Amino acid sequence: MDIVSIIIQALLGLMFVMAGIMKIAGVKMHVDNFDKWGLPQWFRVVTGLVELVAAALLIVGIWKDSWAALGGLLLGVTMLGGVLVHVRAKEPFKASAPALVMCILAVVVLLLNAGSLSDWPQ
Repeated sequence: MDIVSIIIQALLGLMFVMAGIMKIAGVKMHVDNFDKWGLPQWFRVVTGLVELVAAALLIVGIWKDSWAALGGLLLGVTMLGGVLVHVRAKEPFKASAPALVMCILAVVVLLLNAGSLSDWPQ
């Protein structure tokens, strides 16, 4: 296991546990953003659930590499979707930059652990 991957996994895992819970709980900022983007509120809840699953996979992946790879894949796709939502809404780059950074970090985790993905669930 690569220490770089463990550090990124722990940070992303903690961040997306919080982000997922806030989306599911209906924190005003998230409710307002999904309204602004023209997305239904049920999609906010689904997005929060996907973020929680990805975070759990990344955290379990600290001990099981294939789980980290799957978590990186799921989170990378989710964050790519987030970037595209910002672009579609014609928001400034600074609005999509956090999602882009999270997407890149998730892909780094995926690439560092990709060799073990075929061993899932390990």
